[in-house]
Amino acid sequence: MKLLRVGPPGEERPAVLDDTGRPRDLRSLLGQEADLDGAFFASGQMARVANALLRNELPLLREDTAPGALGGRIGAPVARPGKVVCIGLNYRDHAEETGADLPAEPIIFMKAPNTVVGPNDEVLIPRGSVKTDWEVELAVVIGKTARYLDSHEAALSCVAGYAISNDVSEREFQLERGGQWDKGKSCETFNPLGPWLVTADEVPDPQNLGLRLWVNGEARQNGGTKNMIFGVAEVVRYLSQFMVLEPGDVINTGTPAGVALGMPDQPYLRSGDVMELEIDGLGRQRQTVGQA
Repeated sequence: MKLLRVGPPGEERPAVLDDTGRPRDLRSLLGQEADLDGAFFASGQMARVANALLRNELPLLREDTAPGALGGRIGAPVARPGKVVCIGLNYRDHAEETGADLPAEPIIFMKAPNTVVGPNDEVLIPRGSVKTDWEVELAVVIGKTARYLDSHEAALSCVAGYAISNDVSEREFQLERGGQWDKGKSCETFNPLGPWLVTADEVPDPQNLGLRLWVNGEARQNGGTKNMIFGVAEVVRYLSQFMVLEPGDVINTGTPAGVALGMPDQPYLRSGDVMELEIDGLGRQRQTVGQA
């Protein structure tokens, strides 16, 4: 299934795409206060949604929505994630382009949950920034509590699904201003997510996905999850040794080569630039860059 949220900021309604690409209203099934949040994933409602979709029991979110149309703004497919955990330098080619040694263990940093915005929302360059950068990433959404997992199989059983993430970063704030990486990662709008969450059953091998990003129509990143140093299963297992992962948490799993940081002659983002991102089977994003 492809789960998504449609509507203005703060007013998004949870939905699922039908086989014509139109969003079907989930609140008709789950209640008027329901959302794609931690409570939804923890309650095991995805099977109920899948059955209702199969039986054609869900009304269209908007009756005038044409096949293939979404009928409005798309929000992030996860409402109010409890935390956004990120893995740094997790692609061999990205580590090489930045001159970093391959990590012996996953590098972990956190991103403020309120950085998460819709997949096509405006991305704001922070005030004083001259090094705002792009990063296409595979996002993992946790579907059930994960603590002290002892195998890759157990780790994958905790994954609800996958989405595209743009781990926007301010490199001067991150690397030249002291402190932790979080400083360059948690600026407002710095985590476009979506357009939808593709459930784990539709992604049989998360280590066989292509990732691509363009800036102003020019290709910047073109990689594959097979090039991860630590795969999805290991990332989830490893994180569970240090923190409890809860339903609705988001994990950004790293980015391939092609970021501005790794290319000295490549300009960083400026107001008016357009980023486009895609991952095989997970859809596409498009953001225009503005100024905070």
